[in-house]
Amino acid sequence: MTATETTDPLALERQVCFALVVAARTVLSVYRPVLEPLGLTHPQYLVMLALWGREPLSVKELSEALQLDPPTLSPLLKRLEANGLLERKRLPEDQRSLAVTLTDAGWALREQALQVPPQIVARLGVDLPELERLRDGLTRVIDAAVRAGEG
Repeated sequence: MTATETTDPLALERQVCFALVVAARTVLSVYRPVLEPLGLTHPQYLVMLALWGREPLSVKELSEALQLDPPTLSPLLKRLEANGLLERKRLPEDQRSLAVTLTDAGWALREQALQVPPQIVARLGVDLPELERLRDGLTRVIDAAVRAGEG
């Protein structure tokens, strides 16, 4: 019996967790050289995507949107701020909250970033509808895992 034909429920190749980890690691390796000319890491790119979609965002809102803990998000924001791409300012109505906004340079970077998705699709060699179906399936798995963790 070959590894792909195994019925062993503990076979590595049958584990969803293994497939997800390997997929994440290998897909992120495809993003790395595409994001490098923009001066962004993949986590920084995700922050910028969130802000290009809607800003200003509080750190809390950004944390929730990216599903990152504030201690993980904070160094990303500090680096992006040091690179002149965003600003963090106290909200006048709530001095405890920080509003994150893009600078002109942050908005200008969006134009270059428009080339990222088509480059990734081309490098992966998987057509866009298939990638969209995969994303939708992964979103369902994420939602199911969140619900399972709540119970």
